[in-house]
Amino acid sequence: MAKEDALDLLRFLDQYPTEVQQKALWLRDLVWDMYPTANELIYDNYNALAFGWSPTDRQGHIFCSVALYRPGKNMHFGFYWGSELNDPEKILLGNGKQYRYILVNDLDDFPKEYIIKLVEEAYANSLAKVKDQKQLTEGKTITKMVSVKKRQ
Repeated sequence: MAKEDALDLLRFLDQYPTEVQQKALWLRDLVWDMYPTANELIYDNYNALAFGWSPTDRQGHIFCSVALYRPGKNMHFGFYWGSELNDPEKILLGNGKQYRYILVNDLDDFPKEYIIKLVEEAYANSLAKVKDQKQLTEGKTITKMVSVKKRQ
């Protein structure tokens, strides 16, 4: 199963402080436990390490993600199509056409129940965007990008 397929992600997380790694892995477990048949897409970019979940292997279908910027700095729990989500408490940040997120500083303050509802809505929204049912795949961890240049 893909949840156990964490070798690449653990290697990419290695440059981050232990506390940051633990928060990222806690968030990962939260989503995997909700959607064990989703696919985890990993992007080790030059400016961030990001991993998200999708019903396909396509970035455009990612329903939620975790992004870690410079080691020890900002961590986002985000929604690729967050602008389309119902956010009655207005906790999501961002004002672009698409992406919305919350900053994850302390897991004790993480609004877990509220985020679970947003993840459920985001998953349904993502499935609705899949026009070709042949694109659906289940339970894979896929490293989509490894940048030679790394964050400082």
